[in-house]
Amino acid sequence: MKRLLAALPLCALAACSSSEPPPSFAPLDYSYLRPITLKVANLSVVNNYVPGPDEAALEAKDPAPPGPVLLGMLQHRLQASGQPGSGTVTIQNASITQANGNLNGAMTVDLNLTSADGRSTGFAEASVTASQTAPDSGDPADMQAALYQMTKRLMDQMNVQLPYQILHNVRSWVVYTGAGTGGGAAASGGAGGGVIQASPLSAPAGTAVPSAPALAVPATGAVNTNTAVPNYLPGAGPAALGMPAQ
Repeated sequence: MKRLLAALPLCALAACSSSEPPPSFAPLDYSYLRPITLKVANLSVVNNYVPGPDEAALEAKDPAPPGPVLLGMLQHRLQASGQPGSGTVTIQNASITQANGNLNGAMTVDLNLTSADGRSTGFAEASVTASQTAPDSGDPADMQAALYQMTKRLMDQMNVQLPYQILHNVRSWVVYTGAGTGGGAAASGGAGGGVIQASPLSAPAGTAVPSAPALAVPATGAVNTNTAVPNYLPGAGPAALGMPAQ
């Protein structure tokens, strides 16, 4: 009995000293999103962003580093239709920095398109930013969670901004099928079923959109008070029967 009582504090100490399992983070997968198919034969995706030492240190702690996550989304979502022409998708920025107690994230993607004869070109750029308070607990798990959340916020914004900028700037390069108010359209050629909806796309938050012009209102003539003249006749009114207006 004495041995059992003596062992209890040791068990309690062991329980206290045992660390909790590290948190798990689901991969940020965007393969469920509808692809955007462009009128080119080949489309390359390039990551031109090179993080500095501070950014690289944060990226090493991020369960979902912004550069690789953005690259994977672009490789899936932007597809070539097989038509003549070429395109390049370039990641110019995919950074998370820490300054003044905040985490600041930014992503920029450029799209350059060129027809087979080089006479026609297209360009679109999508940029997003986000900021949040950095954890001050000193717990590595808290920083991991904050960086993961920052990457997710940036990607959620990019998946709205990118289609909007493509439709706004290079709409003629997007593959559609059907006409009128049809929905999604299958891409032709070697895109393997890539489609994009033909329905209007709302501008992302903070994007200025010109207001629609007011509809013209036809001028209203004299009101017909003569019951002998049906209102549906052109020029209905006393003058229609050669009668003086009263």
